[in-house]
Amino acid sequence: MKFIDTIKNVWNITELKDRILFTLAMLLVYRFGAQITIPGIDAELLVGSGLDAQTSEGILGLLNAFTGGAFANASVFALGIMPYISASIVVQLMGIAIPYLQKLQKEGASGQKKITQITRWLTIAICMVQAPGYLASLDLMFGIPQEAFLLGQGPIFFFTGTVVLVTGCIFAMWLGEKITDKGIGNGISLLITVGIIANMPQSFIQEYAARVTGSNGGLMMILIELVIWWLIILASVYLVMAVRRIAVQYARRTASGSYEKNISGSRQFLPLKLNASGVMPIIFAQALMFVPGLIGGSSFLKDSSFGQWMASNFSDIFGLWYNVVFGLLIIVFTYFYTAITVPTNKMADDLKRSGGFIPGIRPGSETSEFLDKIMSHITLPGSVFLALIAVFPAFVVQFMDVQQGWALFFGGTSLLIMVGVAIDTMQQVNSYLLNKHYDGLMKAGKNRKTGI
Repeated sequence: MKFIDTIKNVWNITELKDRILFTLAMLLVYRFGAQITIPGIDAELLVGSGLDAQTSEGILGLLNAFTGGAFANASVFALGIMPYISASIVVQLMGIAIPYLQKLQKEGASGQKKITQITRWLTIAICMVQAPGYLASLDLMFGIPQEAFLLGQGPIFFFTGTVVLVTGCIFAMWLGEKITDKGIGNGISLLITVGIIANMPQSFIQEYAARVTGSNGGLMMILIELVIWWLIILASVYLVMAVRRIAVQYARRTASGSYEKNISGSRQFLPLKLNASGVMPIIFAQALMFVPGLIGGSSFLKDSSFGQWMASNFSDIFGLWYNVVFGLLIIVFTYFYTAITVPTNKMADDLKRSGGFIPGIRPGSETSEFLDKIMSHITLPGSVFLALIAVFPAFVVQFMDVQQGWALFFGGTSLLIMVGVAIDTMQQVNSYLLNKHYDGLMKAGKNRKTGI
């Protein structure tokens, strides 16, 4: 009953209702575009083709999940929003080494606007490389029959196809930005999440059919899988929301303008997230996991036993060696990304300027070193926890014989993105409700983070 009252409260806030409806409309447009095939390709002949078969599992299955099936449909949104994500990562990493980008990061809103523009142009450049490669792979890699290409595969097909794919990615990027500005926020993340969720019903139906009709555990095994899935979702929520709270006190300004210690004042806390890097370490690691397979299949090693071993073991995303290396890379990248995104020096300087201090720690460099030490300590369990969730789909495939498509929802980037976006969206809605003096979506309207 309380949940129904909360939904009624959401619709009582006109601005929030309009933002939700606008977000749903933009997501509907994105899902509609994912079903439109590139001009010059017969959509009916794609069903059951090499493209449809190869994108049902493995690395290509993961890529197809992120695009909501658009990759397998040879859709105008086949590249999805991933080129924009790649461009954002590149710009963020370049900001460490390029002084111009560092200067823009310090300029506030105007600098961020310029960085966004640079990211857009880099997105177009990445699309210009990926689009012809995707069009060429339709025939060479996926074996789509020649009859599916209505006008052949000449220069006109590649030119128009490239224009359509680049335009589709730019349009998807525009939809995400509009959702962020006029919707409920997190536009790019919502597009990815909707794409992932779009594959969930089909994956579950395939798993249900394999268990029930194939006499492979029956309904009891389906129930066990759902319980495990619920538990891993709870673990993912904990990973996303867990923080280490550092006690902070602030000096009290006197009438003369000086500061004095406020011993009796209320104590505040500085939250340091257990997983400050989010899903970025998994994305970095997955990008590098393509390399061993390419090296093993290269002309230098493809005829050797070592090359064949690398090509076979690192092309199976549910294999042992793939996940061992994958997990280790996630731990390494978690430390790397946390180090470049959590500015302990800036946090210490901000505390000092605002008259804040950590009890027992001197302001300035000692505070920075203390925060850096704490981050190093909590990043280790956070990175291991993240790696375990990332490789958990391999466990359910190997030990529970779960279908690969359904296994992708038991961990990894897919589940963490869905959990993170769901929490962020609830926080956005919650803030509107609390501002209007309604009860929030979360219990007691607090939406508290887990303390560790």
